[in-house]
Amino acid sequence: MSRRALLLFLAVGVAWGIPYYFIAVANHSFSTPSIVWLRVTIGAAILLPIVIFRGDLRETLKNWRGVLLFATLEMVGPWYLITEAERTTASSFAGLRMTTIPFIAAFITGTFLGDRAARHPATITGLILGFVGVFALVGIDALSGVLEIGPVLMLAFSAVCYAIAPIVAGRTMPTMSGLSLSAVSLAMVSIIYAPFAAFTLPADLARGPTLDGWIAVIVLGAVSSAIAFVLFFALIKHVGPRRATLITYLNLLVASILGIVFLDEPLTAGIAIGLPLVVAGSYLAGRDRSEIQGPVIGSFRRRRTRR
Repeated sequence: MSRRALLLFLAVGVAWGIPYYFIAVANHSFSTPSIVWLRVTIGAAILLPIVIFRGDLRETLKNWRGVLLFATLEMVGPWYLITEAERTTASSFAGLRMTTIPFIAAFITGTFLGDRAARHPATITGLILGFVGVFALVGIDALSGVLEIGPVLMLAFSAVCYAIAPIVAGRTMPTMSGLSLSAVSLAMVSIIYAPFAAFTLPADLARGPTLDGWIAVIVLGAVSSAIAFVLFFALIKHVGPRRATLITYLNLLVASILGIVFLDEPLTAGIAIGLPLVVAGSYLAGRDRSEIQGPVIGSFRRRRTRR
């Protein structure tokens, strides 16, 4: 991984690690549809003028079906489900569930898309080490009391969507700029959630949101939506969609620290064991194995051409 890719990896890992904390804060002041709508609307308000100024909007809208599919997988479903699930589960547990994303992405690319690197023994070993590490990092205590099947299923479904979304973007819109895709996606989700927010937001405002609640939704929109997506697509261009999903391990580290420090979530002895495993697992699973990537699809096409 190049120095630029490493910096992008760290930046996105932090930007997408803090939402679990800020969602928990925002939940005290706003309903779920209001949080999602405020988040995407703030993000769209930041990015959309830039896209319009650059003259990229028309070209992006030509592929509106692909953009809408990405927005649905990445935002419409997961952002509602994760926000709702965090009303009854710890933010660190929500982060833990997301660590299944690299497994799902590796399964999809290795099984259906001919990505041999996803089936490399070192990659599989790294994924297993990383998952064991994050499980130890959160600790058994963080899972205590999480017995309701509903939130667990919400988080599991969100992880599947998160794994598929960057693959869809990378294969259906490889030349589209991350800035344009992010801006239009956020705007689409804002329109989708507007009717729901029209019912919930007035009631939330009438109850008087706290300053912390407002700060939380602003951070979710400006940092974890607008800025993070632009950085994430830049990361995908450097390392590919499968390796980019490894940021979930760093996400959990950030989410766990914030949850422990500010939300009184448990500090476990597993941190001492979990951190080295996360680092080792991310290194093994994230190493560049470009020399074995891609030949399956290419060779298949060449054989068909000769026929």
